[in-house]
Amino acid sequence: MSDSSPAPVSVAVLDVWCELQCPDCHTALDDIRALRARYGDRLEVRLRHFPLEKHKYAFAAAQAAEEAVEQGRGWPYVEAVLDRVAELDRRGEPLLVEVARELGLDAEEFDTALVDGRHILIVDADQAEGKAIGVTGTPTYVIDGERLDGGRSQEGLRERVERIVDRLLTGQEA
Repeated sequence: MSDSSPAPVSVAVLDVWCELQCPDCHTALDDIRALRARYGDRLEVRLRHFPLEKHKYAFAAAQAAEEAVEQGRGWPYVEAVLDRVAELDRRGEPLLVEVARELGLDAEEFDTALVDGRHILIVDADQAEGKAIGVTGTPTYVIDGERLDGGRSQEGLRERVERIVDRLLTGQEA
């Protein structure tokens, strides 16, 4: 008799389709932080960009986040911008450069990146992929092929992600 349980993975991957001007994504930060704390290196959380047209600075913020990744501080930058979502609504792109400076990043390079558009293709590709898999709002999580829409309701999402991650890491059915 053969064991039909899937083989465990060493690292589970959680794609987070996010928009840095989205209040719901700011709220979801607590869940993402809790997941990262619980699983550490066994969970790779990948930021995927899905700027919404209704937010004026979302596309620029996504580009700035990619510049932060380039400079080695992607998640700290994302968290810092999301923590100031209301301020981004008021201040726009100058805030994106200010946050970079506060984190010790090369703020001049951020300013240049926002002007020359060097990260536009990454943001566009993420958004196109998101649309292709049915992402309509943020935050949306994709793990093990399952899409979880946090833009409608975040209630119980962290627990659902945890069940999937536990199953992936142990190779046992939930």
